[in-house]
Amino acid sequence: MKTMNHSIVRCVCSILVGVLLVAWSDAAAVYLVMAVGAMFLVPGIFAVVTYLMKGRNMGMPFPLVSIGSALLGLWLMIMPAFFVSILMYVLGAVLVFAGISQVVNLVSARRWTQVPMGYFIIPVLLLVAGLVVLVNPFAAASIPFMIVGVSCIVYGVSSLVNQIRFRKNEVKPVIEEAEIVEVTPIEE
Repeated sequence: MKTMNHSIVRCVCSILVGVLLVAWSDAAAVYLVMAVGAMFLVPGIFAVVTYLMKGRNMGMPFPLVSIGSALLGLWLMIMPAFFVSILMYVLGAVLVFAGISQVVNLVSARRWTQVPMGYFIIPVLLLVAGLVVLVNPFAAASIPFMIVGVSCIVYGVSSLVNQIRFRKNEVKPVIEEAEIVEVTPIEE
């Protein structure tokens, strides 16, 4: 059940990210990089402050990695345009891997149920969209983000449909009742 819940959460998050990317594709890149920067900055600052307040007295090592994390986060927040180009490659790669993952999952689902060829269209389109973003990441930043956004929505919806569709047909192991055998001790 936990796996099903994680899959549903992943699908919903993908749909939400896709909607945000389509709605605000022009500013999405900059804000996404700044959000990632904040995710590096805040924990880094927190770890350094904790060390300064308690860690020195407790013999904790100096938080060099936390300082690096905070500086990277600050850099991401100050110069997000620099990282947008790098981000496009990462997002394109994510789409390629998502498409490949769905194809592999559908192929493995064929072991226990019939999977119509139509189910393979969406994963192949995701794969193609990822390749388009990887080949031309510097075209207008909004166009790749719109492609990524629509692809995220399609991925989330199709994964959710696949979860529901193939969850019903999944073969569950059958636990048979064990036969109780009465054992009598051997007399010597």
